[in-house]
Amino acid sequence: MVRTLKFLFGSRASDKIVPPRGNSAWLTFSAAAAMAFIAVFALALALAVDRVADRWSLELAQTATVRIVAPMDEIDMQTEAALKALRTTPGIASAEVLNDEAQAALLAPWLGEDLPIDTLPLPKLIEVVVLGDGPDVENLKLRLAAEAPGARFDDHSKWRQPLRSAANQLRLMALVSLMLVAGTTAIIVTLAANASLAASASIIKTLRLIGATDGYIARAFVRRITFRTLAGAIVGAALAMLVMFPYPTLQGSGEILANLTFVGLHWVLPVSIPVLAAITAFVATQVAATRHLRRAA
Repeated sequence: MVRTLKFLFGSRASDKIVPPRGNSAWLTFSAAAAMAFIAVFALALALAVDRVADRWSLELAQTATVRIVAPMDEIDMQTEAALKALRTTPGIASAEVLNDEAQAALLAPWLGEDLPIDTLPLPKLIEVVVLGDGPDVENLKLRLAAEAPGARFDDHSKWRQPLRSAANQLRLMALVSLMLVAGTTAIIVTLAANASLAASASIIKTLRLIGATDGYIARAFVRRITFRTLAGAIVGAALAMLVMFPYPTLQGSGEILANLTFVGLHWVLPVSIPVLAAITAFVATQVAATRHLRRAA
């Protein structure tokens, strides 16, 4: 406890050991700020992907599609038969035929806005909204095959799995990005610590002559560099949050960029970035100072 308080509050004598200015000081501060800024955006991207993937998965789980492929003289009859079968099946909340305008809107991204849909032999599409756990799919397919042979039921399960896989890969990429940020911060802090120790070689030699221990000297460097990193990370994280705070969040939107912000308690996460940066700097500087002083002994 006493050592912790000494580290947090330090002393004037130990603080004078480490040069307050210089290239290493600015390198530590600016690198910590930049890394914290990037880390906050990596976190925001991971959370945005998570929210959008959950929304898409939920929407796909709550809907299904029935496609009617039949000769033109039978398509209306089979559509009515399929609608009757769907509306009388437990687990289905509603079933409605998509009109030409709705089908044109679905095909517009691939075939363009001016699609002459009335001249194309398109199948009829029935939008199905499931209830609870949904219907017994196998029994429903058998019933549709008997009453509407041209009906093809799609519960979107083949789309949900690739969506989950893509979301998991993006989450993993975000985690790897955070790890790379932490590793880069550790490397830069180690280089800055070594540079600061080398620049203070004469001071360290003098301190040893008057009886200062390596532990005392190392703590002075660790404390100063850790707090520089913490200050830089606070500035970088604060700037990132200021940039993202007014960013509009479109509730219910499936666009990732429309969800690239923090919501609710997730605002606590970027606050933890400076703390993690300080811990990284503490460990890296402690290792660097110990090794440097041991070699210089």
